[in-house]
Amino acid sequence: PRCRVGALSTGWHGVDPWTVLLISVVIVIAPWVLLRESLKLVLNAVPANIDLAEVDAWLRDQPGVSDIHDLHIWGMSTTESALTVHLVIPDGFPGDAWLDRVTEGLPDHFSIAHSTLQVERGDSPHVCVLHASH
Repeated sequence: PRCRVGALSTGWHGVDPWTVLLISVVIVIAPWVLLRESLKLVLNAVPANIDLAEVDAWLRDQPGVSDIHDLHIWGMSTTESALTVHLVIPDGFPGDAWLDRVTEGLPDHFSIAHSTLQVERGDSPHVCVLHASH
């Protein structure tokens, strides 16, 4: 009679079916996770590792910022994220050093490597056409 490795090393004859079951589970789960992440990319959803409320609060807390609107965060790939936002700064553009500090803070705090910040004085109404109330 042939002796299988599982039975030879463990004395347990059920190793083969359990091994096949474990491999089957891995084969089923791995593509599901990839499919879910791919759907989020296609739908431009906020990546799971980024808390939109925390980004919003952090941007509002920057010196000179009185309000923000049109905040959009999306995944560019499974490892890179992007952001666009309008920052209301009544005193006007605070300078390149300020802008550099904020754009460098986004990857440090939230892993957002690509950002576009628009500075506004807030002296005219700006409406986000994507907002549900408009």
